[in-house]
Amino acid sequence: MTVGSQVKTCLASLKSAQASLEQFALGTENQEAKSLFEQAAQTTQQVVQQVESRVQQLENEEPQYKGF
Repeated sequence: MTVGSQVKTCLASLKSAQASLEQFALGTENQEAKSLFEQAAQTTQQVVQQVESRVQQLENEEPQYKGF
């Protein structure tokens, strides 16, 4: 597995985790838990943006990684 595909797999996993956290926040009535899940989802979104930036950088440096 190439570095590019590993980073993209990581990105997909992060997006999945973020979606799960958002679902947990929507599914709970406990305000403390809801706040915790929302905060974790926001933090995960920040990481997703950083990893997406890295994917762009990899694709620009190594065009063969585009689309994988």
